[in-house]
Amino acid sequence: MVVDVRTRIDAPRVELDPDRFFADDLPARIDEHAAAILPALAFIRPRPLEMEVEDEPWTLTADDGRVTVERGPRPDAKARVKLGREQLADLVDDQQTVMSLWASGALDQRAGTVGHLLDWWLVLRAALDGTPIYTPGSVALDDADGRPLDLARVFHADDDRAEMRHFLETAGFLHIEELFDEAEMDAISADMDRAAPTYREGDGRSWWARTADGDTRLVRMQGFDRQSDGARAITEDPRFLDLASIAGAGHQFGAKRASNKIEALFKPIGVTEGISDIPWHKDCGIGRHSYDCCGLTVGISVSGADEVSGQLWVIAGSHRALVWSGIRQPDLDLPEVALPTRTGDVTLHLSCTMHMAQPPVERERRVMYSGFGLPPLAATDTDALAAARARLGAVREGAPLTVLDRHFKS
Repeated sequence: MVVDVRTRIDAPRVELDPDRFFADDLPARIDEHAAAILPALAFIRPRPLEMEVEDEPWTLTADDGRVTVERGPRPDAKARVKLGREQLADLVDDQQTVMSLWASGALDQRAGTVGHLLDWWLVLRAALDGTPIYTPGSVALDDADGRPLDLARVFHADDDRAEMRHFLETAGFLHIEELFDEAEMDAISADMDRAAPTYREGDGRSWWARTADGDTRLVRMQGFDRQSDGARAITEDPRFLDLASIAGAGHQFGAKRASNKIEALFKPIGVTEGISDIPWHKDCGIGRHSYDCCGLTVGISVSGADEVSGQLWVIAGSHRALVWSGIRQPDLDLPEVALPTRTGDVTLHLSCTMHMAQPPVERERRVMYSGFGLPPLAATDTDALAAARARLGAVREGAPLTVLDRHFKS
């Protein structure tokens, strides 16, 4: 297995022609990648969708085991959405997703639910990328000897790296105990208290939430390494930096986090407004999966976490499944796994792994987040592009590299 699944690179884009896309390109891709789409239709059951772009309606249907794209409206369409040309281009090129448009309030949906659109987003991604839509039982969660993984396993930093890598590649997450000691975390917690008054709502470097008792609470401090000697020391600590090597994909620290190397989070009880305890999602659920994944997110437990203090949950194997990216998909049979931690423990998850933060109900918790990104791919780096092609072939035998021709000006 591989965790570097990038198949696109950033490059100048040729303007998308909606008429050509719906009339020619999308039907051709649906036919080309029918094996990635048709077996899943009975599972996802996409309802007829009317998609209007620049006042031109197109109808997508999945009837009798096939997908059709037709010009014009359909009176019985279950869902209707209107997109701008750039919105469609961003969806096609994986710069945005249905979830990012919906979450930002930019989705002009006239009928149906966001779930209806997510079903068709799966079809779109499968058609354009050749990635099979998930069907129940299609992702195995076995160890190197073919036995079921112990998904509750907790590793130690000096455990066998090959076993850690296989677990991360297979399950999409890892729990490492006692990487840091309680004294280090106590100092970090004190730094969080000292740093909190330096943040203000609306300052562009912090997140805030409202609680049921009417309080406004600081919940996330970005750039915390500039506020805390202890946090800054962690970002330079071999114990932390060595985590990047577990995946074996050349992950690097700092390139994309220069101004925000580490974040410190408070997890208050009773949040009623604002982003604190984020529901099920993939970090790539807002777009750019095919450009950046899989990144590696690291959570450092400043205080312990359990079922009453806001522990992290993951869906094992979801990084290997084309499923809804921002809402838990109905009838998904992959196992949900709780990750209770003690002070100083570390969790790792891949950016494609679906996860959520459980709201605390008895004790508040504190945690820091940081992470590692893959080394950049450049359009002029032919060796890197050849490696990307080889990686994709290893993941999906026979699938083409999906750096689409229209990404480049000829």
